[in-house]
Amino acid sequence: MPKSSVAAAVVIGMLASAAVPAATQTTSMSVRATVVDTCLISASALTFPPYVGGAGAVAGTSTVSLRCSNGAIYAVGLSAGSTAGTTLAQRLLAGGTSTLQYNLYTSNAYSAVWGDGSDGSSVVAGYSTGFATPIALTIYGQVPDSAANKLAPVGTYTDTIFVVLDY
Repeated sequence: MPKSSVAAAVVIGMLASAAVPAATQTTSMSVRATVVDTCLISASALTFPPYVGGAGAVAGTSTVSLRCSNGAIYAVGLSAGSTAGTTLAQRLLAGGTSTLQYNLYTSNAYSAVWGDGSDGSSVVAGYSTGFATPIALTIYGQVPDSAANKLAPVGTYTDTIFVVLDY
């Protein structure tokens, strides 16, 4: 018998004896995952149409977009703004040393001021059904045709609002 045939026979014999286990043991391992409560938020700018004193209030909208874990309970509040002298009851846009009154509301009825929950303001709260379902919250803004606004000089007026998400 040639050497290669003998070697092949030995290898086949070893494989045949190795294929039959002498014993079997088992164990278990645990597997675990945790879904964390999380949210992502963004907000679009609110740009009012041009205001003309005496021609009536002007309105605009912005959108706050959320994506949260399924089951997350959220509350969205808005700051009073960054213009000196502003309050939740009467927000102000600044144009140099002049101001223009405005406010932000939870609906187009313009009755509930959207704020941080203080001073009679409201926050918008809800329950998420998961990241696959985006949540869009509309902020309704209005520049009233008030006596103070009718005296505002020509110019561009701005303010910065902080959108605060609690979950």
